[in-house]
Amino acid sequence: MTQGQEYFLELNKQSDWVARSLRSVWHPCTQMQHHAQLDNPVPLIPVKSGKGAWLYDHEGRRYLDAISSWWVNLFGHANPRINAALKDQLDTLEHAMLAGFTHEPVIELSEKLSALTGHVLGHSFYASDGASAVEIALKMSFHSWRNNGKSGKQEFVCLKGSYHGETIGALAVTDVALFKDAYGPLLRASQTVMSPDARNARDGETAEDMARKAAADVERLFIERADKIAAIIIEPLVQCATGMAMHDPLYLKLVRDLCDRHSVHLILDEIAVGCGRTGTFFACEQAGVWPDFVCLSKGISGGYLPLSLVMTRDEIYQSFYSDDVTRGFLHSHSYTGNPLACRAALATLQIFEEDHVLAANRLKAARLTAALQPLAQHQRVRNFRQRGMIWAFDAIDATPDFSRRYFATAVEHELLMRPIGCTVYMMPPYILNDEEIDGLAANTLAVFDKVMAG
Repeated sequence: MTQGQEYFLELNKQSDWVARSLRSVWHPCTQMQHHAQLDNPVPLIPVKSGKGAWLYDHEGRRYLDAISSWWVNLFGHANPRINAALKDQLDTLEHAMLAGFTHEPVIELSEKLSALTGHVLGHSFYASDGASAVEIALKMSFHSWRNNGKSGKQEFVCLKGSYHGETIGALAVTDVALFKDAYGPLLRASQTVMSPDARNARDGETAEDMARKAAADVERLFIERADKIAAIIIEPLVQCATGMAMHDPLYLKLVRDLCDRHSVHLILDEIAVGCGRTGTFFACEQAGVWPDFVCLSKGISGGYLPLSLVMTRDEIYQSFYSDDVTRGFLHSHSYTGNPLACRAALATLQIFEEDHVLAANRLKAARLTAALQPLAQHQRVRNFRQRGMIWAFDAIDATPDFSRRYFATAVEHELLMRPIGCTVYMMPPYILNDEEIDGLAANTLAVFDKVMAG
């Protein structure tokens, strides 16, 4: 038995939490057998508490949350300011249905988000998770065209390698085989265009060249089928679940122009890349454009409570405004605009403003990028890349089980990291201090060397 196997067996024996979980909880995005096998075990860590950038198990072991617990926890676990806001809201109003009622947190949050877009996107529709937000945007686009007398516009366009969620509608505009193939018979067909992924540039080509080539592919499709296409959906600047594929902002600018010329809606899925993750609050700001719909979730509530929303333009909103009930957007979620979740989001936005987070993140990003240079120059690494508070690199000649082995080895080094295939990435919370930044860089290199050595 290897040292790593002994470590994980000991970890899983620390209490009966793991055994109870394996008996009763079906964990997401997981082959459950991997937690039980002895020859190559994958740890199931029973988390007891969290503080700042760290998670703690029942034996007091700690793990730096280098991926913000699936990209949601922006300002650390148990953040005192968000805690205080939720405690105050809990004594006032925990929930009320949003059909026929409204409340202060949802109004204030909608106003503040609209202001962040210069009031271009002035109407917010709420749900609980990112996939639901994507479903809403798709339905809104189709229904808006129908209300405007263009019911033939029923198709949607997505990018190669795109990911937008795992509900039926969102999965139809997802192009990751691992998630999609099993459910293919259930899905509505969509059009797929090339990705502007800068990693695909040939010798002598730039990221801008890739943006132009990918936009040309969109133009070709629009010329052929714009009368049938309702919308194109894009993860702006970074396609996350396909391996942190990054592209030049020029692509968004070119596609925005094509959508305007061919009467196609532009949906930007900022669920993972919004809320400052790429360096600006909205990723699309770096291209100087606004979409017709923007989807937000994950970090908007600071990682505290399920919350998602779709923001859209007044002309979209007005297309539903009628005495005819059937022209209304008849979509609902039980917890739409939940006051507690909205209050967490307001506290999150307040931290952005009071702490000048975007400016502070630029300094943190520069320090971590510098600390990661040994990895960037590593002989087994290619495509080291960074955008805002996202870092990624690809392992050369990685084994098929690279992702699982990296995750398991990272746990031994006090790190929570989950590579995507052979792509290692970091999306840490925005609160890391210098010591934590340096430790993250050093341990990431140590884990990589150990895994690549077999």
